[in-house]
Amino acid sequence: MTPTRATLPGRASAVVIGGGVMGTSIAFHLAEAGQDGVLLLERDSLGAGSTSKAAGGVRAQFSDALNVAMGARGLQAFADFGRRPGQEIDLHRVGYLFLLTEPEDVAAFGQAVALQNAMGVPSQLLDAGEAAALAPIVRTQDVLAAAFHSGDGYCSPESVVLGYATGARRHGAAVLTGVEVTGIETRDSGAGPGEIVAVVTTAGRVETSTVVCAAGAWSAEIGAMAGVDLPVVPLRRQILVTEPMPAPVAALVPPSMPMTIDFSSTFYLHREGPAILLGMSDPDERPGFRLERDDGWLPRLTAAIEHRAPALLDLGIAHGWAGLYEMTPDHNALIGESGGAQRFLYATGFSGHGFLQGPAVGEVIRDLVLGREPFVEVSALSADRFAGGATRPENAVV
Repeated sequence: MTPTRATLPGRASAVVIGGGVMGTSIAFHLAEAGQDGVLLLERDSLGAGSTSKAAGGVRAQFSDALNVAMGARGLQAFADFGRRPGQEIDLHRVGYLFLLTEPEDVAAFGQAVALQNAMGVPSQLLDAGEAAALAPIVRTQDVLAAAFHSGDGYCSPESVVLGYATGARRHGAAVLTGVEVTGIETRDSGAGPGEIVAVVTTAGRVETSTVVCAAGAWSAEIGAMAGVDLPVVPLRRQILVTEPMPAPVAALVPPSMPMTIDFSSTFYLHREGPAILLGMSDPDERPGFRLERDDGWLPRLTAAIEHRAPALLDLGIAHGWAGLYEMTPDHNALIGESGGAQRFLYATGFSGHGFLQGPAVGEVIRDLVLGREPFVEVSALSADRFAGGATRPENAVV
């Protein structure tokens, strides 16, 4: 998306840092609620960070009740996106299919399906034959069961960001790109946490009393500016898109095929027009801001493809890219308001499921900023949870 050059206002009621799905959703929901003076700042172009590098999956299949609730809320928002905020996002509600080959994973996903059903998400456990019928290209000889929810799917991350940014502007928010935040000024409140006074940027200084960090993999640096510890580290992930499928392979990958994930290996694939989008985690990857592609992961990926979907081995690779997961110690998000600086809020550390939770988190942060009660209680996702050694792990992380 092309950077937008505009005059930096001297004051804002709330400054949102980060122009990916999280930041634009927060800005949209705040402005839509009637909050005047909302300012979003992005140092690059909108969606240029992790959002534009995402695979685009949207789902409600999680093991943590908070993630189920936010995923389900996101699915509702994505289904209604053409009306609110008003943008075509190429949504394919073909479902998510998790292939399970280990008894302990079958047990864990069985518990998760029971939780999801109790929360109104009609997911189900399937046998290997039912899984093969949904995803004909995969081999299921060692599959013990599969978890499936037909309401899940995938859509275009760039279009979601564009829709939220356009909607935010329409409701009066200022959305500026090419502006980097270099500092956050605070002052002693006399008692308790310091008060935020201003945000300092490469384009000037903006007075504000409220900052929302939605900077993804770069959030730790933003938090440090306000004296807030946000334990987020970047981890590179790579995605490939094949050349167009010949007819015999395309027949095995119908347009209705779900986003399919071999859970034990994390190899995943979904149809991308006439081609296949595929990816996989790399256990040898180390934290860092590397964004270049390399071939170190390809032998492991090739082995996973040969085992699970060998028909793909004959396809050439058309292109690919690398992006960053924003990882926390327990692979669960950081959402809340800091106790270390007054009116410093954060939504970060989603560990691979941030895109799909963007709509719900936009609502939650809106309500926290405005002093309302969010639709879901998120205090358990406070960044402070790690201080006492507490964790809130999420099992369904890919």
